[in-house]
Parts: sequence; structure tokens; C-alpha cells
Amino acid sequence: MVIVAALCSCGADNIAKKGDQFYAIGEYFDAAAEYKKAYAQTKATDRAKRGERAWKMAECYRRIGYCAKAVGGYQNAIRYKYENPNAMLYLAQMQHKMGNYKDAIKSYRACLEADPTDTLAYNGLLGCEQAPGWKAAGSLYSIKKEPILTSRRSDYSPALTGDDWDQVYFSTTRNQAKGSELSGVTGARMADIFYSKKDDKGKWSQPEPVEGEVNTEYEEGSCSFTPDGKTMYFTCCTHDPEYPRYAQIMYSNRSDAAWSKPQEFIISKDTLTAFAHPAVSGDGRWLYFSSNMPGGHGGYDIWRIGLDNHGLTAPENLGDRINTPGNEMFPSCRFNGELYFSSDGLPGMGGLDLFMAKQDTLGNWTVRNLRSPMNSAGDDFGMTFEGVHNRGLFSTNRGNGRGWDEIMSFVCPEIIQSVKGWVYEKDGYELPEGLVYMVGNDGTNLRLTLRSDGSFEQVIKPGVDYVLLGTCKGYLNHKQEIRVDTSSVSRQHVLQFPLVNITAPVLVRNVFYAFDSAELTENSTQALDSLVTLLKENPNVTIEMSAHCDYRGPEEYNQKLSQRRAESVVRYLIQHGIEAQRLSPVGYGKTRPKVITRKLAEQHSFLHEGDTLSVEFIQALPEPAQQDICNALNRRTEFRVLRTTYGLFDKKDP
Repeated sequence: MVIVAALCSCGADNIAKKGDQFYAIGEYFDAAAEYKKAYAQTKATDRAKRGERAWKMAECYRRIGYCAKAVGGYQNAIRYKYENPNAMLYLAQMQHKMGNYKDAIKSYRACLEADPTDTLAYNGLLGCEQAPGWKAAGSLYSIKKEPILTSRRSDYSPALTGDDWDQVYFSTTRNQAKGSELSGVTGARMADIFYSKKDDKGKWSQPEPVEGEVNTEYEEGSCSFTPDGKTMYFTCCTHDPEYPRYAQIMYSNRSDAAWSKPQEFIISKDTLTAFAHPAVSGDGRWLYFSSNMPGGHGGYDIWRIGLDNHGLTAPENLGDRINTPGNEMFPSCRFNGELYFSSDGLPGMGGLDLFMAKQDTLGNWTVRNLRSPMNSAGDDFGMTFEGVHNRGLFSTNRGNGRGWDEIMSFVCPEIIQSVKGWVYEKDGYELPEGLVYMVGNDGTNLRLTLRSDGSFEQVIKPGVDYVLLGTCKGYLNHKQEIRVDTSSVSRQHVLQFPLVNITAPVLVRNVFYAFDSAELTENSTQALDSLVTLLKENPNVTIEMSAHCDYRGPEEYNQKLSQRRAESVVRYLIQHGIEAQRLSPVGYGKTRPKVITRKLAEQHSFLHEGDTLSVEFIQALPEPAQQDICNALNRRTEFRVLRTTYGLFDKKDP
């Protein structure tokens, strides 16, 4: 019997050592299985080893979200008098996460009796005392499960994108994920990033893996996008049987419909630090992330780094109003500047709770728990917003005994005043590479980046006057002004920013002349007044004002008529405050036929980009109606930019 007992003890020790190997590289699911076997084979009289193995087993279950099993493990570790100062705290946190507030309060109080300065125990106790009231009171939020986005495994960290916020990327361990091996951390497949899109009826399509080289046999998760949708940041956890797994932030660029091979986004060369959960701010200036890097407040903290055109700024910890000795993770940004994140260290309903943080003009953060139904006793995290609106998606494992995460949608009604605008080339296409500067008389001074369709959307404040300037390299600026009323209903202000190309002729639409004359008609006033405004907004620009005729009529007559028409337009501009030195009238008659742009080719199926509407081209067209269209296109008034430095160096320089 002694020999058998010795063999059992030796076998349990070997099994426990195997568990230690899994634990050392972060494979907690596999480690828990080994510790469970070792615990079962350890004699009850060997209280020290029973306590140690119960503790290790509980630690694994805590890390993979098996709360009930973790509670049993910690209780056994305490019963066997395993000495670890965190045993009672972790027991309380697991009871808290199960919604067992009564027992959790007792455990937290026991922690505080041993150490009255324990911040996590104090906040946990406060959360347990408040949670029942929060649950009963509810909030303005309403939530519902999204069955199309949810599988029988974990689906989490959704990220909305697309010009109409009709695309969602999220992480999933469903069976269709790429890796064939099960994760030693979770016991499920390695997570991949999947994609879904809404149809015209607002229904999500069946999720599919993202195209390109983002997904590997490793873990990919928690993605975020730049405002133009062209760059995706995400978390990747590689696997090495010899070393612990540390999360890295990767980025990939979009080319057509596929994503490029990811590259590591290097924040620090510290190979023992984890960097995870990237979130790009609404203006594209900041990348928020979660990390356990040195200089934090304990556990994982929320940090940010500036995405400056001249290079990255130094990482900045968001401070102790947000970060605690616990874990703050899964940041996300709303367009109005609010930061959302999850924490298990602030007072909450259990596990990870969702919080909203807002920074004042002095840089101080105020933090608010979102309460029920957004929060629960389980883990609630990974919010994403539908543009400027307080609606979107989030993930939670509430009510799931195995800890699988599910995706839910949320809506919170609120009165929102916003401005939405498009920046595009006049008579051309969108300019997503442009910028919009927005200044308000309340001190607002923002630089707004554009989405892939050249659009932007920004929350604005009632009672504030704003000036917005659309800009793009190679184009003239365009200014718009709005005054926001104090309406009690939501409203969206829609603005257009047609920018003038400084390297190509620009058509002035709706300029009309009397028949066979250079006299401007009254119908031309609106178009010419817009040109006056443009020139006043760009006071350093000089232009050539040109008029063109079709090929019908004597060449010399058309030349003189077009010259008089160009001079008529210039006289109008001068009469309305534009300096004569900035204007050069030229009549081209029929000598410069219209060259068809891609935009015009889309409007007229018989024309192609690059066609020149010469006499020969028009007369070769088979239908008189087509010839009439081409002649009308040739009869036009245009301008082109000559200089952009007028008055900058010499006021008298014409």
C-alpha cells in the first residue's frame, strides 16, 4: 500500500508539472485539465499540495471564464489554508461575476478586514451593493441578441465600418475559423476575423472570413478601422510552445476587396509586454489600446498613442480616473469624443462592465458605468457605434455557463445635432484624401478626416456657429457656415464641398447669354455669384475666364462672340468685388472642343472618357440627338486657375 501511495503521489506530481508547463505559456484550458487530474490523485491528508493544486486549478478557470469551477477551486484552496493574499479577492470576484452578490459581499468584506486599503475589494463591494438597484432601475438603453452574428462558439468585439455603417467585422471561434488545432487557452478553435454586411432591408448576411491575409492559424481579434476604412488594426496572439503568448497589435491595408499581409504595429520593443484591443479615434488622431506595459496602475491599462503624420508619439497612460489595479480593456471611440471601455476594477455589476469616459477642457476624465441592461454579472465589452449615433453592437457572455461570447445590438435614444458633408471634385468624384477644418465660436477647432466616399459626420452643439473649410491638395478651398439652433429634436445638417481642381478647366454651369449675344441673362446670377464667393474665399488665386462655341457659324464670328462673352463674365465679377488683375478673359470660339471626362461618359452612354468633341467626331455620330448633345457640351463657359500666389509676395503684382 505504501508503494501504491508513493506511485500515486509521484504520478500526481508529474501531472501537476505538466500543468505548470501549460500554465507557463498561457494555455490555461489545458493546464486546468492537468491540475484537475493532479488534484484528484492527491491524498486529502496532503493538505499543502491539495491547496496548491486547487489554487492553480482555480486560477486557470478564472482566466478562461469558468466561474463556478473557479469558485470551487478557490474555496478548496482557502479550506486547505493555501497562503496567497489574492485567494479571497479572487473568490469574491468570481462570486460577483456569477451574480451571487450576497456571498460576494461577505468575501469582499473579509478582504477588507485583512487589508482595508485594498482598492479592488472596496470597488467590488461597492459594485455588489449597487448592482441590484441598477438592475431594477434599468436605463435608457435597450438591447437585443443578433442571431445571425452569433454562433455556438464565441463571437466578440464587433467593429462597424463602411460608408453607411453597414459592414461589421468581429472575432469568432466558430468551427469555420481557419486554424485546425484547438486553443490551449480556451479549448475552442483559434479566433479569426469574420465579416458581414447589411442588405437593403437591414438584415445581416451570413458571416464569412475576411478576404486577404489577415487570418492565420493563430488568434486574431478586436479590430478597428481608420476613418477612411483603408487600414485595419487588430490583435494577434501567436503561439510558441517554448514561450508565453503575448498579444501584439497588427495592421493591414485594404486593396480592392482584400486585406494585405499584416505587419506588426510596434509601440515598444519590450517583448514581455502585451499590446491588445486597438481602437482608432473618430478623427483618426489617436490609437487607444490595452497593455500591461510598465508605468501602469496594475493589470491591463488603457493607453493611447498619437497617429501623427510625422510619426508616432510616445504612449500615454490615461491615468487613475480610468485605470485601476484591475483590468481596463477593449476601448472604443465615439465620434463625439467619448471613450468607452470595459473594467473589472471599477465598481460594477460583475466581471467586465462597460464604462463611458469623457475628457474636459483641462484633460480630466469623468467616468460613468452604463449600468443595466448594457452591463450584467458577466463580461460586457467591445462596443462599436453606428456613426455619430448612440446605437451599435457589443459583446457579452452573460447567462452562458461555458463563457461563450455573443453579439448584441443596443440603442440609446438621444437628441443629436450633427453635420454630414461630402468633399468631392467639382463635376468629378469624391476626394477621400481631403480634410475638413471645423471651427466654432465656442472654441471648437477640429480637423476632420474623410471616409472612403469623401464624407464626414460630426456631432455639433446647439447654439453654436460653425465655419467649415473643405480642403485637398491640388484643389481650391471651399467654405461653408452653419448656425445650430436649440431644437429639441435630432437634426442632421447636410453640406457639400465641391472643390475646384487647380490643374484642369472647371465648367461654370448655368451661365446663359441672350441669343447670338454676349449679354448675360438673369438666370446666370446664381452661378456667377457662387463664382464670386469662391474667388473671395481663395483671394490668392488668379483665373483665366473662357467662353467656347460649337462649330456651327463662321469661325471669326464665333471667336469674337466667345471673347465678348468671356469679357461679360469678367465685368460681372469685377462689379461684385473681384480685382480685375485676377481675371483674364479669353474667347476660344470653336478651337478647343470639349474632352469627355469619366463623369460625363457615365451620363451619356454613347460617349467615352477621353473623347474629343471635334467637328469630325460630332458629324460621325449616327443620331441628330447625339450631335445636339455634343454641340451643347462644346458651348460652355469655363475657368482655369493660373496662379495661387496672387498678392502673397507683391500686392501690385498682377
